[in-house]
Amino acid sequence: MKLNYNPNFPSIDDLRARARQRIPRFAFEYLDGGCNEDVNLLKNTYELREVELKPQYLSRHLGSDLKTELFGQVYDAPFGIAPVGLQGLMWPNAPEILAKAAMAHNIPFLLSTVTTSSIERISKITEGKFWFQLYHPADNALRDDILDRAESAGCKVLVLLSDVPTFGYRPRDIRNGLAMPPKMTLRNMLQIMGKPNWAIQTLLYGQPNFATMEKYMPKGLDMKQLGVYMNQTFAGRMNEEKIAPIRDRWKGKIVLKGVASEEDTARAIRLGIDGIIVSNHGGRQLDAGQSSIRSLAPIVQKYAGRIKIMLDSGIRSGPDVARALASGAEFTFLGRSFMYGVAALGKAGGDHTISILKTQLKQVMEQICCERVGDFPQYLVP
Repeated sequence: MKLNYNPNFPSIDDLRARARQRIPRFAFEYLDGGCNEDVNLLKNTYELREVELKPQYLSRHLGSDLKTELFGQVYDAPFGIAPVGLQGLMWPNAPEILAKAAMAHNIPFLLSTVTTSSIERISKITEGKFWFQLYHPADNALRDDILDRAESAGCKVLVLLSDVPTFGYRPRDIRNGLAMPPKMTLRNMLQIMGKPNWAIQTLLYGQPNFATMEKYMPKGLDMKQLGVYMNQTFAGRMNEEKIAPIRDRWKGKIVLKGVASEEDTARAIRLGIDGIIVSNHGGRQLDAGQSSIRSLAPIVQKYAGRIKIMLDSGIRSGPDVARALASGAEFTFLGRSFMYGVAALGKAGGDHTISILKTQLKQVMEQICCERVGDFPQYLVP
């Protein structure tokens, strides 16, 4: 098999280990951690990997194709780059690196409201072919201004985030005094001094900030102040009353992300939402919740064919993508895997990670004799 990636880092675990060596501890722990005791973070991947596939070796097989149609667009693989907050904290210029890689590989790039590149910058890189995830502001005027910017930038798919009604309780970030830009405590300064590549790149690109939100927010918030600001600014808990006016004004597709129940799926269908992403925010919000793969099963059983059903949280590798698709997800998103890649390899990280995932997924399809992405459920071990 021809390798399209650096053979020194052939797995996501290799990239994670390398990322840990290359970036300050406060940045790695923000990326790698969940909330409270990390129970749901660990369950996400562990329970996904309990899913088994059944090969059909003697069936007629003409080859495997990763191409996937979603909302009228044919993508080259059934996975996209999930939104991650504070990306430039983990590696300078990370959103731009990943957006360029997504364009080169023809997969979706989903920009977060609270990451370190602006709507306008990502629109330029992707020629408007990006998705945007909205943290719903408490203030409707702020909401409308952000939506106007996304529409003007050419965004066709708007993702409404439903699973952050409160700011997650994350002990590592509290201990690290996480802030944007990074708070210069003695501990953090020593961490930065120990990671010269990260420090040099940060100097070259400038301190990271919330680029989309920059014009709306105060400067230099520490972790406590950031928590207060987030809770105050994005205290607009997502509900049917909040979604309806957005559905009325937004001309493109709308996806609801953070769905974890049949009840919310039914509400999304009633509101005319085009798709859902079954997700628990990567285990970063509700430690006592179900894993994303456990939430997926009853939703697929009841609502498959009535709304586009996608999955994120816990997916790390090509085989994980295969497990999710076999379980009924029509598309998948990965966040941490791509950030490990960029933190490990810088500018080459996005292309490298996508190449690994494509190669792994294609190998699984060839192994079980699955020709099309939509055929994966046929190979699920009940």
